[in-house]
Amino acid sequence: MTIKVLLVEDSPVASTIFKRMINSADDMSVVGTARTGIEALELMPKVKPDVICTDLMMPKMNGLELTRAIMSSTPKPILVISACVQDEDKNNVFQLLDAGAVDVFPKPRSGNIEDYEMITQKLLTRIRVLSGVKVFTKRSQNISPILTNNGIPVKINRDNTNNTVSSTFVKGIKVLAIASSTGGPQAFQEVLSQFPANFPVPVLCVQHISTGFLDGFINWLKQYCHLSVVVAQTGDSPRKGYIYFPPERQHLQLDAQGRFYCVEGVAVDGHCPSATVLFQNVARFYGSASIGVLMTGMGRDGALGLLTLKQKGAYTIAQDEATSIVFGMPQEAIRLGASKIVLPLPEIAPKIMEIIT
Repeated sequence: MTIKVLLVEDSPVASTIFKRMINSADDMSVVGTARTGIEALELMPKVKPDVICTDLMMPKMNGLELTRAIMSSTPKPILVISACVQDEDKNNVFQLLDAGAVDVFPKPRSGNIEDYEMITQKLLTRIRVLSGVKVFTKRSQNISPILTNNGIPVKINRDNTNNTVSSTFVKGIKVLAIASSTGGPQAFQEVLSQFPANFPVPVLCVQHISTGFLDGFINWLKQYCHLSVVVAQTGDSPRKGYIYFPPERQHLQLDAQGRFYCVEGVAVDGHCPSATVLFQNVARFYGSASIGVLMTGMGRDGALGLLTLKQKGAYTIAQDEATSIVFGMPQEAIRLGASKIVLPLPEIAPKIMEIIT
């Protein structure tokens, strides 16, 4: 079956190039192009797309407004293709995920055809994955940003060095490790936003995300989390009250003293950073005093690492199929017997709190 793609892009040059790229695949076809969100909405009932690829910045109706309109009426898998990763608009890309878009993909900032050709196969793969997303999992609760008195979304940054940990927390668990891929930003938002400011252990994370989007992703998460969300730095020790992500294109590892060791390395399970690398490092240093969670994502990264954690006595959790945007990674972990328990997304954070209290 041919995957029908609606392309929403206000640049004639970019639209022509993307159309050629998509039509080069035997299993997909661009069934319509639009320069604004308004044009896209008018085309929707006529072309009946399987996947919508949209830019963020467009006249009359931008990508965010378009996504909200589509998801409130005729939900479809939406891939955001944007070059907004270096300026103030980069945070807006993740607002589209709030609105229901599934994934983000970088558009070359240059207009060079060579730069577009380099990303062709990655783009086609993303579209194929999204075409298989049939059900959009809605959050069981409305997650709102943390606001200042004047209503501006902010992250409440705290110096957690002297945080007093509630006596309801026990000391058996020393670290929480979580990983995800496609659909992960939304999953991370739901899970991490439920942890209180006195959460007693560091949270080490891996999210497969295109180069250039990490800062925007972290800034977006800061609006929802009571903990500090930061990029891990080599030589630092994990601290309670902090959520850590590796630098772009670097594995998140731990040295013999348990300090971060972030370095570019060979891709493991097809990725750098790799969930398996993180889980195996956590298993080696923390063993049974850890919790490992593998959430939605394409492929198998993290499955072997979660198995290592379980073999070391850690408590391991895999997200279930019904709430996973893409069930690949958790499914592989379940197949290997790597998960102690399989949970729907809304139950993951409460289970973690139950384990450590």
